[in-house]
Amino acid sequence: MTTAARRPTLDEIAEARGRIAPYVARTPLVRLDLGFPDRQIFLKLETLSPIGAFKLRPALNAVLSRDPAALRQGVAVASSGNMAYGMAWAARLMGVPMVAYMYRGAPQTKVDGVRELGGEVRFVSQEIWWDYIIGAARPEAPELLINPVTDQAVLAGNGSIGMEIIEDLSDVDAVLTPYGGGSLTAGVASAVKTGSRPVSVFAVEDDSAAPVCAALAAGRIVTVKTRPSFIKSIGAPSLVPQLWPVVRELIDGAIAVSPADVTEAMRLLFRKAKIVAEGAGAASLAAAIARPDLKGNIVCVISGGNIDAAAYSVVLAGGIPSA
Repeated sequence: MTTAARRPTLDEIAEARGRIAPYVARTPLVRLDLGFPDRQIFLKLETLSPIGAFKLRPALNAVLSRDPAALRQGVAVASSGNMAYGMAWAARLMGVPMVAYMYRGAPQTKVDGVRELGGEVRFVSQEIWWDYIIGAARPEAPELLINPVTDQAVLAGNGSIGMEIIEDLSDVDAVLTPYGGGSLTAGVASAVKTGSRPVSVFAVEDDSAAPVCAALAAGRIVTVKTRPSFIKSIGAPSLVPQLWPVVRELIDGAIAVSPADVTEAMRLLFRKAKIVAEGAGAASLAAAIARPDLKGNIVCVISGGNIDAAAYSVVLAGGIPSA
């Protein structure tokens, strides 16, 4: 069973940042002028990572912080795509084998990215994939299985994003992050909530599967009904129980946005800034636009841009890709 996670300390986040710095350049924080009189929108562009997504940070920190002896038989991760992509990049750096447990229907661009970096993709059902995430089951294989949500090195690696945000925008008022398993939100919030200035952090979900909103309303983890969606990296039938107590204490709320809201944000990013974002990557901007009650300096973490070309062409043409 996966052990309970804890909030990473600022020292752990700083150590992670230093560890991955030779391989991951600082990503820019840029202002997106939407003409709002009472709020400024800033974009944290994790799309400019070497793999096109923030997941290289946690994957690298998880691998580089391990004893090399633990990596001899390789590393493995359960992922819908970007964490697998990041882990394959990190494993190639270390010269060890890598296995990704993915479910069929994951974006082909992410599957291809793993394979091009030398990783092996093993497809499993979504039920087994989720069991691997929450620690209810483990693959019978020799590789070191790194949990993409609860691993402490993963959380600290994600915290490096929050540290950069605070350094670049000391008067930030709110940070919006897409919420999949929750490690991005937990890591970023752990960093931005360490100073004297109050900063609100919101988890952003696809309303096709919004377990954070449901858990906050119910006061406990619940299972929600889900609908098929083209947005693959966020949304689940429930929450990872080992991480939820940490997240619950860190976030100030959750915002659910529709696929229509997200595709409009994707088009806006392309039209205004020539930024290509996948669905999950644009969800934070969609949420910021949908919540005019959020005032001041708002940072949207644009978490990734790995989307299949066919799906992106549908978005640019004004549509919503099929699930």
